[in-house]
Amino acid sequence: MLSIRNIARLMRVSRCILSENIPRQAAIQGISRNGPQIASIQLVRNYAKGKDKKKDSKNPTKVAVNEEQLASVINLENLKSQMEKCLITMKDEFAKNLSLRSTTGAIETLKVSADGKDYELQELGQIIRKNPKTIVINLIGFPQLIPNVLQALSKSGMNLNPQQDGTTVFIPVPKVTKEHREMLAKNAKALFIKCRDSIKDNQNEYIKKVKRKADISADLNHSVQNQIIAIGDKHIAEAEKLLQTKQHELLAGKE
Repeated sequence: MLSIRNIARLMRVSRCILSENIPRQAAIQGISRNGPQIASIQLVRNYAKGKDKKKDSKNPTKVAVNEEQLASVINLENLKSQMEKCLITMKDEFAKNLSLRSTTGAIETLKVSADGKDYELQELGQIIRKNPKTIVINLIGFPQLIPNVLQALSKSGMNLNPQQDGTTVFIPVPKVTKEHREMLAKNAKALFIKCRDSIKDNQNEYIKKVKRKADISADLNHSVQNQIIAIGDKHIAEAEKLLQTKQHELLAGKE
């Protein structure tokens, strides 16, 4: 049997271990020379490594898309068409509003809001490139819309500073500066975010429809939702590549 002194020592060691006043790995051996040996006590805590956590988050499990299965539950062609339309819209916006030099073509298709409707600028007036440094717009047919046109030009993101002279608007073609390129790159990011959000809206709309389906199994329901998310992520990745290409083009000063 242990003596009272050895029991007291053992209790003190236990309290130290519990209060973590000794290293997390500890061994208690040979409390008494003559008494029995106390089995070693080890305190070991295992923590997940931060690097492993980051690695897992960067490499999520890939979801295989079974188009035949999806088509039996949702209108797959319609879903893909809506998401692809978002990409096409972003490409068109890039072409129209993110030109380093103010081309006549970009100005012709500029949207002008009036009376609750949108019109292309070429529908409202005659647009002529007078010389390499000046674009002229004749708005004699719609003089009442000149303020709307001036506002649309100023907010076009093409760094334009239009000047009015009667029913004519003169647009000095701006020089390409570093600040102008950076502003266009920022506008490209805004158009990407708009595209990304539209894709996610379509994705969430279909997920809600699937969740309400009671005629399929819970496993199939969950699988279809994950596949819809995977399709949305694929289109967003494509949009992001387009953004990176456009921003590199703008910041490098290339048309």
